[in-house]
Amino acid sequence: MIDLHDRLRANLDGVRSRIAEAARRAGREPGEVRLVAVTKKNPVERIRPLIEAGQLDLGENFPQELWRKAEELSGRPERIRWHLIGHLQTNKARRTAPLVRLIHSVDSLKLLRLLDDLAADLPEPPAVCLQANCSGEQAKHGWAPGALLEEAEAIASCSRIPIVGLMTMAGFGTTDEEARPAFALLRDLRERLRARTGMALPELSMGMSGDFEAAIEEGATLVRVGSALFEGLDSP
Repeated sequence: MIDLHDRLRANLDGVRSRIAEAARRAGREPGEVRLVAVTKKNPVERIRPLIEAGQLDLGENFPQELWRKAEELSGRPERIRWHLIGHLQTNKARRTAPLVRLIHSVDSLKLLRLLDDLAADLPEPPAVCLQANCSGEQAKHGWAPGALLEEAEAIASCSRIPIVGLMTMAGFGTTDEEARPAFALLRDLRERLRARTGMALPELSMGMSGDFEAAIEEGATLVRVGSALFEGLDSP
């Protein structure tokens, strides 16, 4: 029977290798792409081996689960960098913001303005990515691409919260090749928003277990990978 630590380390090494190979195919340095390990629904016993292997960027979909795990892992010597990658309700923003390094899923001007207000009272406010609905699916959160550009001036006026990039998810059930248009659209949207606002927007958060290599080839700087890291383990 394969040891839990060995399996997780092998999976992590495999994902890191695939990230590096995809970056090189795109003429990029592997260090330009950061892996966010999506730990949702996995207990801390499965997360500790990843941390011990140097994977300190951890992503959670649900604020309450992030709060709990951040508390359980707070005594570790490593400085874990928590990422919220799922929808953030405004009534959970105040408790979440001090715990995270990056919120990937800021999906409305209302939420952005709230976080901008909260940033005034935080010694280290989190950075944020603006979520764009590049697949056009009604079930997904995020700005429509045109609406994001229409609100560019209002977005840029939120100067206390660091706005560092854009985020999207490919369409449900798409292959990596079918996902490419959504990733390319996000990259183009970033360039247009840069031109309108002067914001640098260095980050593109896109790509998950099934399509992160295509996302890297289209310019991703952050990939959110979960199931590929926990492959081969029983369901928690």
